[in-house]
Amino acid sequence: MGAQWKHAGRVDTAKRRGLIIGKLAKEIAVAARLGDPDPANNSRLRVAIESARKQACPRETIERAIKKGAGLLDETVNYELVTYEGFAPHKVPVIVECMTDNKNRSAGDVRVLFRKGQLGSIGSVGWMFDRLGVVEATNANPSVDIEEAAIEAGAQEVEPLEDSEVEKGQAGGRFYTSPSDVDAVNKALTQFGWSISKAELMYRAKESVELDAAQRKDVEDFLNEIDDNDDVHRVYAGLK
Repeated sequence: MGAQWKHAGRVDTAKRRGLIIGKLAKEIAVAARLGDPDPANNSRLRVAIESARKQACPRETIERAIKKGAGLLDETVNYELVTYEGFAPHKVPVIVECMTDNKNRSAGDVRVLFRKGQLGSIGSVGWMFDRLGVVEATNANPSVDIEEAAIEAGAQEVEPLEDSEVEKGQAGGRFYTSPSDVDAVNKALTQFGWSISKAELMYRAKESVELDAAQRKDVEDFLNEIDDNDDVHRVYAGLK
């Protein structure tokens, strides 16, 4: 499934855009709290800001999220990353990461969201996934060799981004690393002229379930409903 669960041909409504911007602002605030509030010295914050800009997130929203995370506003940031595991319909393994300021609320929401699947305990499906780092990047030179770039940057492997994920006339790659090498590969690619759109830890399914069209729709509807929750940060699924 690539880096994480992706929406398939969903209508971009105002409500959906608001949800995306809210999640991006939360990521910016957390990045500013955990590191330097100056994006020049904080790669996670820099990538979060760039992602927000690509979604046309208002500059005021970005600046407020940075100040909130840095403790420069009256409101405080106290988000925790909580992970849930289970199965979507048709026994597709799923890992859900929530970034929340209320674990009880998130736990209740996730239990409801898994009513058409099966919510498991920690470790119930985690063994079906590898924990990796991922850096998604684009290059203005469409003929650049992404395999060579991966070797030079110290990535373990790379796959090309889909055409819908890059602008026309650009090359794009999804570079996989060990969890400890994300920042090093991020910095190396930047030095080699790549523009980074994502640099984070992820889960990748060791094996993916192949379904027919009707079964796949069941799973996609299930995953989309989960991803629409405000507290859900990332959704990973073992689905081809």
